[in-house]
Amino acid sequence: MLGKLFDTLFGCWHRHYSFPITVRKGSRRNAAAAITGTYVVCLDCGKEFPYDWHEMKMIDSASEGSGRVGSLATKEAA
Repeated sequence: MLGKLFDTLFGCWHRHYSFPITVRKGSRRNAAAAITGTYVVCLDCGKEFPYDWHEMKMIDSASEGSGRVGSLATKEAA
């Protein structure tokens, strides 16, 4: 709790990102890539964030990302 407050005030602002990285199927995925299979990395601090190729933006929370991925899978299956 105190660590999050400290990071909010004095931590990285996450302004510089890598190009989106997609993990190959069958390989081990990190927490950020587990949601959509694609992630970006902050080039200043190294933190990883899930990325949605369809929306062309980062996903903030895991619950939002899993709902988005589920709706895409339903549309493609139909």
